[in-house]
Amino acid sequence: MDVRSILAAQKYAASRPATQPDDTPHSMGAAFADTARDFARTLQTAEETAKSAMIGDADPHALVQALAQSELAVETVVTMRNKVVEAYQEILRMPV
Repeated sequence: MDVRSILAAQKYAASRPATQPDDTPHSMGAAFADTARDFARTLQTAEETAKSAMIGDADPHALVQALAQSELAVETVVTMRNKVVEAYQEILRMPV
């Protein structure tokens, strides 16, 4: 059996379903910091996979998957930034 499929099965079993609430209390700052760390980790993993693919150590499927994940992460961050800018502009337009 392939080691990657075993690791994927273990990760899948360890992850909690998205419908279950998170019981740990987080402040907005802590949630933002966690999100920023996850974003940086995703980009770093994609970069390492791309380097491995360039020297022939990674398979093309892993490279495509890493690039798709990094593209999705960047699009998500850009969308979040746009929403924050929209909210800021809306606050500026409020009458005082």
